[in-house]
Formats: sequence, C-alpha cells, structure tokens
Amino acid sequence: MEKKITRREFVQTTAVAAASVALVPTAGCTGPASPYDAKGFPTVMLGSTGVRVPKMGFGCGSRWMGVADDDKALEILEVALGQGLYYWDTASSYGNDVISSEERIGKILPTCRDKVFLVSKTGDREADQAKESIERSLSRLKTDHLDLLHVHSINSVEDAEQLGEKGKVLEVLRRYKKEGVIRHIGFTGHASAAGMKRAAELYNFDVMMMALNHQVSDGTERFEEEPAPFARQKGMGVVAMKVIRPRETIEGLSVSDLIHYALTLDAFHMINVGIDNMEVLKSNIELVRNFQPLDEGRMKEIRLALQPFYSGTHLAWMQPGYMDGHMGNVRLA
Repeated sequence: MEKKITRREFVQTTAVAAASVALVPTAGCTGPASPYDAKGFPTVMLGSTGVRVPKMGFGCGSRWMGVADDDKALEILEVALGQGLYYWDTASSYGNDVISSEERIGKILPTCRDKVFLVSKTGDREADQAKESIERSLSRLKTDHLDLLHVHSINSVEDAEQLGEKGKVLEVLRRYKKEGVIRHIGFTGHASAAGMKRAAELYNFDVMMMALNHQVSDGTERFEEEPAPFARQKGMGVVAMKVIRPRETIEGLSVSDLIHYALTLDAFHMINVGIDNMEVLKSNIELVRNFQPLDEGRMKEIRLALQPFYSGTHLAWMQPGYMDGHMGNVRLA
C-alpha cells in the first residue's frame, strides 16, 4: 500500500530538494537559481529572522489590484522581481471586483516560488477560521508554504491580549510554523499604537508591519515613537506601510520626500509600497537605489508638513472596523 505523505513531510522534503536542485528558468522568472537575488538592490536583515530582504517590498494590495488587466499587473510584478524586489506582500482580503490578489499572484508564483519571499495575512481571530483562511491562501497562491504570515490589523490592546488564548489565531499559526507551512509569524496594525506595542510585548512575533505617517495630533497614538522602536529593540523585523499616502492630501510633499523620510527612520528595516504602473516602479527603484538618509533638519520639516495628516480623522484605515484591502464581489472560496 502506498504510504500517504503528511504536509510536514512534504514541506521538509521539498525544502531539501530546493537546496540541491537548481530551478529551471521560466518566462518572467528567469535568472540565477539562488533564492532571493537582489540584483544589486539595497537589502537589510529583517530583524532576527535571518532573512535578508530588499529595502522596499512590493505591496500587492489596493494600488496593484487597481490595475484591472491581470497580464499588465503581473508584468509589473515580474519586472519588479527582475529588479530585486522579491518581497511580495499580499493578504487573504486583498482583491478587486474580479479576482483576489492571492489568485492573481498564483498565476505566476509556481514558476518562481523559491525566488520570492512571500507574505500574506489573515484577519481571523478564531483558530478554526484562521486555519480555513490560511488553507485558502495556500490554494490560491499555489504554494505549500508562506515565508511570513501576519495576524492582520491589531486594533486595540484588548485585541492583542486575546490572540494567544486557547482556540484563537496564534494557536493555529504556531502549529503551522512547527510544521514548516509558515516560516515566520508577524502582525500588522493601522489604528492603535498601544495595541501594537502590547502585541509585541506579549508574544514572540518575528515581524511587525505598521502604517506610517498617521499619528493623531494630540499625541495619543505615537506609532513611530512607541511600538516601532520597541519591536526593533526586541529583535523583530519592522516594516513600514502607507508610506506615500500623505501626498494624496498634502500639497508640497513628493514621493521622494516620503520615501526618504520613511527610510531614514531608525526603527524601520524596510518599506512596503503598492505599485500600479511601470513608471512608478522605475522611479521608486531609483529612489531606493540612490537613497541617502535625510538630516535632522529636513526630517523636522517633513514632520511639520505632515501635521495636517496626523489628525487621522480623514483616513480610512483609522476608522473603526477597517480591514486593509478591497475584495469587492470576489468570492472567498
């Protein structure tokens, strides 16, 4: 009788094979066989994960999903990979009215899986629901493992404190990590600095990703000052998102200003940026390749210019119940 192989055995077996056998180059994902080829793009060690990542990740959320044509969107992603942007960030909730972000990525991922540091997220807090979400993500992406899985959108201290309870999300994430299905565990947040810091305090997360440039003006949500430095000091990888959003509402701040501002902040290892066309991709790559930290005078000027943005009242992700990404009418099955 043929012996059935478990997921754990399958993941361990394929990991050994990947270490000894070079990938056969395929269209759109050609290049050296070694994983995580940065192509000369600036990289950084992501906290204590032992993984070197590009200083800018490719966000596969609302901006990229705003590209209606799958072929055009995937061409942007493939070109980004060819330029060293091998950190791909998606989520179970990302998508448009036609297709989920994970399904779109899954159209090309099998041809270049070992060359990509793949990140996804689950917004579920109950273990059973999180398990369903993760299995669905693996199926959509056409992969047997995730390099990083985030608990999506910590929104309060209370939310953080219940993550590790029996029957909650961390129970299943830890099991998957033990099996090798998930390599690293992280969390994201948009609205509660205290909640994010509490999550970092309570659990041994590997990575934290937080929205940047949206503290409230009364100082009650000090994202840059509190959870980010704490997480970095603990040895976590710290990723900034929503980096360039202020340009949509504040005149006089350029993409260059905002990218330089984010990369100059000591608490962050990298930024994650959504990209929707080749021109933006080329421009952002050049900015990061040629990056030089801003002096303190220029940092103060940008902080001052950001003050209207810090009120937070007009930001979608500061509203109660916000969940990043847009699924529209896309079915979850």
